[in-house]
Amino acid sequence: MEEFKLYNASQSICSHKVRFALNAKRIRFTEYKLDLFSGDQLKPEYLLINPNGLVPTLVHNGINIIDSLVIVQYLDEICNNSETFTPQNPAMRARMRSLMAYIDEVPTPAVRIPSYNMAFLTHFKNMTEDEFQSMANAKPLRKEFLLKFGRVGFSEKELNESLDRLSRSLIRMQAEINNSKGPWFLGDKFSIADIAMMPVIIRLEDLSLKYMWDNKPEISHWLELIKNHPAFQPTFYHGSLLTEQYPHLNKKN
Repeated sequence: MEEFKLYNASQSICSHKVRFALNAKRIRFTEYKLDLFSGDQLKPEYLLINPNGLVPTLVHNGINIIDSLVIVQYLDEICNNSETFTPQNPAMRARMRSLMAYIDEVPTPAVRIPSYNMAFLTHFKNMTEDEFQSMANAKPLRKEFLLKFGRVGFSEKELNESLDRLSRSLIRMQAEINNSKGPWFLGDKFSIADIAMMPVIIRLEDLSLKYMWDNKPEISHWLELIKNHPAFQPTFYHGSLLTEQYPHLNKKN
């Protein structure tokens, strides 16, 4: 009997990708929710299955799979009797992978900066400097990011630079949809590239930054289709959005 265990965090954008893929594939899985601010991802027992100390991790029949897009590709390969996310045409696959690399390198890290400044900063402000340093030093991969962020957040210059990268990413997204004749990145084929970008757009909307695509109807239509996908609601259950945990964000809406 197939057994899937997902270790993730409700509001993690990387976790959103994997939950969406699992739900789209109609795969039954057991979900383990980690509290990242309590350090669940840094406990020895979790580091045994994911030495990066990050979420998500998928355990399939005892095999540990880490990195969100690796997991999504793995699920698409082993569960190809339902909706598939990878085109058969080699040129289209190459285009999809190129988009995935771009999304992973540009908008995904960029959206972390407004997320930290506007929401997560509240957790770190209450720490002593020693507590914060100890927590940052325990991070296998995100130590430098947290130390740069500090207990005061990113500077206005850094925030504006991240918003500029996100704005350029939206321009790229609009162009890719138009070039393929939409409605998805690869035309009428919903792919892993769409799954990769989905939580970035949802996070921007959650942070009241949806004005960034006011003049881009292609993105608005793309987002509407995402929200109407059967996998969307079970993926974004209550507690998955920042506005559901941080009341001050609701005042911006």
